[in-house]
Amino acid sequence: MKVSYIAHVSGKVQGVFFRASSQQIAIDNCVSGYARNLADGDVEVLMCGEQENVDKMLVWLERGPDRAEVNNLQQKQVPWQDHSFFAIE
Repeated sequence: MKVSYIAHVSGKVQGVFFRASSQQIAIDNCVSGYARNLADGDVEVLMCGEQENVDKMLVWLERGPDRAEVNNLQQKQVPWQDHSFFAIE
């Protein structure tokens, strides 16, 4: 089943290749959407794809890339959004 989730990741998540790493994980798991920095220092990630692939990405977001320090991950399912690729915004 195809689903869309939006996640807000906080901690040391900007300036540590979080968005680029998220893009690679998304590509590896056939997930579309985007990752973008927020003004408050968090990163927002939209993930659209098969439930099991989005779940794998959510597990990865809990720790992020090696240089990141994830303090909090908030996620929620949102209405389906059709994206053809995973963008860095």
